Amino acid sequence: FAPAQTGKASTALRAFEDELGAQPPLGFYDPLGLVANGDQANFDRLRYVEIKHGRISMLAIAGYLTTAAGIRLPGAISNSEGVNFSDIPAGFEALKNIPGAGLFQLFAFIGFLETFVMKDSANGAEPGEFIGDFRNGFIDF
Repeated sequence: FAPAQTGKASTALRAFEDELGAQPPLGFYDPLGLVANGDQANFDRLRYVEIKHGRISMLAIAGYLTTAAGIRLPGAISNSEGVNFSDIPAGFEALKNIPGAGLFQLFAFIGFLETFVMKDSANGAEPGEFIGDFRNGFIDF
């Protein structure tokens, strides 16, 4: 007695199987179904956001390693409260020691960058084109 053979069932969307990053054995892997409808514009936006946040994460790690190594800016972070940059510890502990006005400036600046600078169309990029990406010839090696 042998079980009946059935064809392979696939739930993977075939619209993005040829995109960069799709590789065997998974092919295009979208476990949350974020682009299950095959919308190319949504796919391009999500890819852009992934690349942007990956780059921001790399900068954050570089900043953390720099401060963990004891390297600080000279001078005061707040003259009115007498807090120097050297008084601020590394990591999440820094958030407890940065004055409130400084935290506001930090988050306002990040919000400004997210809203006005770091957009899909930043630096004249066409939709779906990722500036600094090896696929579009912007960086030519």
